[in-house]
Amino acid sequence: MTMRTLTRAAAAVAALVAGVVVAPTATATAAPAPATPVPVAWHTCPADALPTTMPPGERTKYSCADYNVPLDHDRPRLGTISIAMLRRAADSPTHRIGSLFLNPGGPGGSGFALPTVASRIVQPAVLDRFDIIGFDPRGIGRSTTLRCFATAEDAAAVNAKIAAVPYTRKEIRDTIEGTREYGQYCDRFAGPLLAHMSTQDVARDLDLMRAGVGDDKLNYLGFSYGTLLGATYVNLFPQRSRAIVLDGNVDPALRTSDGSEYDHQRTAGFEISLDAFLKECDKAGPLCAYSGGARAKFDESREYLKTHGPVKLSDGTEVTYGLFVSATGSILYSRPELPDLARLLQELYDIIHPSLAPHPALLAPGQAASLLSGNTRLDNPDSPYTGDDSYAAVNCSDKPFHNKLTDVPRTADRWDREMPTYGRHGAWGDQALCAEWPVFADRYAGPWDRKTPNPVLVFSNYNDPATRYQFGQRMAAELGNSRLVSVDAFGHCILGDSTCTDRIAADYLVNLKVPAPGQVCAPDLPVFPKP
Repeated sequence: MTMRTLTRAAAAVAALVAGVVVAPTATATAAPAPATPVPVAWHTCPADALPTTMPPGERTKYSCADYNVPLDHDRPRLGTISIAMLRRAADSPTHRIGSLFLNPGGPGGSGFALPTVASRIVQPAVLDRFDIIGFDPRGIGRSTTLRCFATAEDAAAVNAKIAAVPYTRKEIRDTIEGTREYGQYCDRFAGPLLAHMSTQDVARDLDLMRAGVGDDKLNYLGFSYGTLLGATYVNLFPQRSRAIVLDGNVDPALRTSDGSEYDHQRTAGFEISLDAFLKECDKAGPLCAYSGGARAKFDESREYLKTHGPVKLSDGTEVTYGLFVSATGSILYSRPELPDLARLLQELYDIIHPSLAPHPALLAPGQAASLLSGNTRLDNPDSPYTGDDSYAAVNCSDKPFHNKLTDVPRTADRWDREMPTYGRHGAWGDQALCAEWPVFADRYAGPWDRKTPNPVLVFSNYNDPATRYQFGQRMAAELGNSRLVSVDAFGHCILGDSTCTDRIAADYLVNLKVPAPGQVCAPDLPVFPKP
């Protein structure tokens, strides 16, 4: 299961619940935190915590908890915040090894519902032997939530100013203004939690949860940003780590030492993945709707949108330059959607070239809008803001930047020349967002080489756009005890998409068996499968 598919699966779970849970505010409770961890108090999940389609017999496997952790681990008397947890009980409780904690990444990803889709991620042997535990990290979802806005209208007004890929002078000016306002809103409304959102804080929460469920050592599976959480945990608590699986890896040393260079190299990963996809398309021939000079067609379409403006697809969907860049980068996360991306790109190319014979019915009705979707309109006057702002809070806590916000346009121009599809988009990411961030948090920045009793298992795809293969190599090299499994695959993360990796992960989690060095796996399906 690719990371984008995993996120959509979790979102589908959320869409199936009967109601909406209003998360707690970001204000810490007055009671001081206990000096030692207390057991997690599991209880029957409320009806709105599980999918309404889940069979009654399956529902009995699940229990929920709201677990208190210190707002500030170094000053526990400042009070506590709440972490929402969901547990799926082991299928074979008499052979239970312990608990397996999951984190979907982000940062800002809700992991609460992940146990309900665990069968799509891990093999039955893991479900037999482990309680599967999902949780919303601090600041996120059902846990004590970090919010920078009081109303949805304030959030919409600020976000409307921020272009995904600022290109014109007006877009650049408005994006700088909106980004600055965003930080100001966070400073005014987010409260004390804003200064305690680093990955180090989450790792210390995770250690308390581990003790709270009665496990002497942690079993953990983290995706994407979740690999940084896992790497932070094993270096803070190496002797409390049993089996740690990291899929779709960051470079922890670079990410926590130089945010700008990390983002620069991460953006290059999208360019590498795109180029590999276009070459794979041409190699596939008729199986790929975009084959036949795919690279040249893509570059021509990008430059056309940049210089001539939006293009309407056959279903009325308007494709702007910014949407083209952001949406194609997003779809690269998901291997199953790459054939649809090829059809979308070919339809766009056909419309730009009306003199050419168009391809018949490349996309189903509404399919283009679904692929390109991502923004939600907020229309109700004075409606409460129900989102969260954990992504910015975590990244701006963990990643050091030394630029000014007004430096970003020049950086974007330089990155655009170097990386013509995603360079400008990448430059206007965290180094703009974090340039005027209102707080400095205590964060963990190494060392990363503390030795765990068992090797950490690292999976990395050759053509992962968001966490490039080189990052996986570095993660494995930086950790004190690890084993890298390479995967000749597209998409972000791999577990659930490759029987080879899934078996290795299961054997490691259950039996602590480590694969031989140099292991290379493949996905179960090619990018362009035969009909």
